[in-house]
Amino acid sequence: MQNLKGMIVRGGLAKLGGQAANFVLRLGSMAVLARLLDPQDFGLVAMTAVVTGVFQLLMTAGLSSATVQSDSITDDQISTLFWINLLVGTILAALCAATAPALVIFYHEPRLLWLTVATGGGFVLTALAVQHSALLQRRLRYTSLAIIELLSQLVSVAAGIGMAIGGLAYWSILGMTLVSTAVYAVCVWMASGWIPRLPRRAAGVGTMLRFSGIVTLNSFVIYVAYNFEKLLLGRYWGGDALGIYERGYRLVNLPTAELNAAVGGVAFAGLSRIQNEPARLRNYFLKGYVLVLSVTLPTTIFCAVFVDDIVGLLLGPKWTEVAVIFRFLTPTILIFGIINPMAWLLYSIGLQMRSLKIALVIAPLVIAAYIIGLPYGPRGVAFAYSAAMTLWLVPHIIWCLHGTQISPRDLLVAAGRPLVAASVAAALALAVQHYLEGSNPHSWRLLIGGGIIAAVYSWVLLFLMGQKTFYFGLFKEIRGAFSAP
Repeated sequence: MQNLKGMIVRGGLAKLGGQAANFVLRLGSMAVLARLLDPQDFGLVAMTAVVTGVFQLLMTAGLSSATVQSDSITDDQISTLFWINLLVGTILAALCAATAPALVIFYHEPRLLWLTVATGGGFVLTALAVQHSALLQRRLRYTSLAIIELLSQLVSVAAGIGMAIGGLAYWSILGMTLVSTAVYAVCVWMASGWIPRLPRRAAGVGTMLRFSGIVTLNSFVIYVAYNFEKLLLGRYWGGDALGIYERGYRLVNLPTAELNAAVGGVAFAGLSRIQNEPARLRNYFLKGYVLVLSVTLPTTIFCAVFVDDIVGLLLGPKWTEVAVIFRFLTPTILIFGIINPMAWLLYSIGLQMRSLKIALVIAPLVIAAYIIGLPYGPRGVAFAYSAAMTLWLVPHIIWCLHGTQISPRDLLVAAGRPLVAASVAAALALAVQHYLEGSNPHSWRLLIGGGIIAAVYSWVLLFLMGQKTFYFGLFKEIRGAFSAP
């Protein structure tokens, strides 16, 4: 606790560096597989993910969070949670096999049978790693986690590309996931050095199970809300349309998702350690929130401005329709960047029930939007999705922050300056993009456009918006954290 700031900063930077490397690997594998596989291959895997993604949440979301969030925890409690995870993983693997015929009937696609059955094996592998990974997070050992994630990603990308070259089509996409999960499980066991004991009925995990149950239900509702459109598109528009939409969604969401994955786990673990120190918690949260927005907003806007070049460079000519989906979904991803960090705050201070209530309002709102946009295909669904999320932004912020140490004004100040700076940079980049259009290769336009956005954004934010002292101060704190014992 005495060196908590240093541990959070070092862990956060290690995680961010590892996530950046994973981001590059994901982009590289996406570019290679997009040229080796067809949209329908990605659509088939996306069809199974509608169900298997729910199963994944049921197994991991709550029990790992309970281990990280608890003030104190015993070896008997962690061991009991480990065996609960393994039991749940085995049951979900069996359910995956049982639901495979139903997916075949629903989508009228016989290839989904064995694809769904094979996916179930990943649940057992994941269950073996949940508590070991949570222990490393609780100890803020994010350097070890970053190395493990990078290694598992490297091995899985090599395996997936090899399978695709070998003509295994959609099996190569699933193969990447299974290989990554297996390598990750082996590595976290070795890194944590923890061996689970036999479960004990009197281990005292009742409170943790209640916390994990609420978190799991919340994750389930959010997952259904944010993935129901894929089920609808796959059912009524087919694998090709779903493959196009899924690639567009994955591409536009990748920077925000990677950054949130990098910072979110560290922020949740760190804030949970100081949940009983309101002033310290407020200070840490706002600084982390500003840093995340400062990276998320310009990155997403850059991607939206130069989406044609990104799609052309990464995916190739047969994926041009992805650019339209990308643009329609950009407002949604910007809003995700603004509201997702508030989950760190709610979970760390024990307001998981409020988070669940918010999820229960979001779900019908966005599902209704999907249904309205469905007759117009992937474009209509993407547009309706963004419209619904835009309407929901302000109520979401007010509800999340009510009664906490953070006020809506605090959040407005934190988000307003990066947003203004990113908007100015985007306006100039649009003019440059129009000037360069058709005269240079994709990579050259991306390099010039990215440089302009970075330079203009930094200048506006640091000097015009008067944030030089704040960001330079953060840099000094980061440097001091590394020099601390």
